[in-house]
Amino acid sequence: MPHLRRLLAPRLPVIERDVTSVELDDGRSIEIQRVRNPRARRLRLSVDERGARLTLPQRASLVSGERFLVEHRAWLAEQLDRYTLQGLPELQRRVTAALPLRGADIPLRWEDGRFTSLEFDAQAGHAVFRTTQRASDAALRRAVRDFYEGQARTDIGRWLPKYLPTLPRPPRRVQFKVMSSQWGSLAPNGVVALDLALVLARPSAFEYVLVHELCHILRADHSRAFWLEVERRFPSWRAERDYFHADGRRLKATLRALLSG
Repeated sequence: MPHLRRLLAPRLPVIERDVTSVELDDGRSIEIQRVRNPRARRLRLSVDERGARLTLPQRASLVSGERFLVEHRAWLAEQLDRYTLQGLPELQRRVTAALPLRGADIPLRWEDGRFTSLEFDAQAGHAVFRTTQRASDAALRRAVRDFYEGQARTDIGRWLPKYLPTLPRPPRRVQFKVMSSQWGSLAPNGVVALDLALVLARPSAFEYVLVHELCHILRADHSRAFWLEVERRFPSWRAERDYFHADGRRLKATLRALLSG
């Protein structure tokens, strides 16, 4: 009888998600999380701490969604500006005394050097920024990005091996991007993309996003079966999701501030 009730129970609506983008009047290209929700009755655009989101009813075309975004570019820019955070750290040559990393601020020491480089001295617990007098601001920002990507790859290298035995195949590659709204994605070719801002977050939150994307190798949707796979590998995933809801906007904005000058 329980089996029969499951067969007769109405199916829950499937919510589809992907990402699109729109260019604002000031030249910014903004990523938009696009959600097709069978329960939605009209096109809806919203902005919160997680970024911009476009909700489409089941029968709405993608073309109508793109047109809706273009028509509301001014409103979107205004809302995004409202969510711009104040007091973000900026990279100032020989002035910046700390950098965010793994949920904390690590001391930063500046030194003269023949080349521009940023390295983490794990034993001493601080970072060392070596640079020449003639190094450009762009060179400093490149060093910061390379530093963060190196640290992120160190974390991935520590976590990934313990999950691979539970997967049918490994990801083809893991790459890092600066993402506006998403924290990660799995492409059809098996490439996992992760937001570089994850290395600023607490390590457990970063690891959760990795597990989330690895589970998409098993399930390409966000069905109950998918979340069961996440639960088996990372039981505390709800706490990390709440962490991103509370602090995710600041993490992304902090990285942008450090890399954009």
